[in-house]
Amino acid sequence: MKSRKSFLLRISPQLYEALEAWAQQEFRSVNAQIEYILKDAVRKKGRAVEETPEPAPDVGQTPSP
Repeated sequence: MKSRKSFLLRISPQLYEALEAWAQQEFRSVNAQIEYILKDAVRKKGRAVEETPEPAPDVGQTPSP
């Protein structure tokens, strides 16, 4: 599983409600929606960092938890 950085984000209740509604429309969690928005903004500014994909498990093996 990918390691992910956790951090606290303080936003207004109104902004959270707007993000929550947007996320529901796109069938995402609020966290996934925020990550999507941030990745898109970074990409548009030309500052995108290549993410290395996880290697696929060998055929017949289950991925480790």
